[in-house]
Amino acid sequence: MTTLLTPEITTVDELAERCDRCSAAAKLEVKLASGGELTFCGHHANRHHEDIVKIAERIILEDGFVWTGK
Repeated sequence: MTTLLTPEITTVDELAERCDRCSAAAKLEVKLASGGELTFCGHHANRHHEDIVKIAERIILEDGFVWTGK
């Protein structure tokens, strides 16, 4: 039986990174359980929210961003 843990979610004033998919301003940063990190704009963060939760150890959201995965 596999148990899924809920990733730690924190909020910051602003993310300085760019989306790894389209280079738009990042709204969400994911620290991966396997190591490394990914950043997503609002569109891609919401589009891939189910997959992000599965692989994340920690999620950092920009303040004011409404994420469907939360």
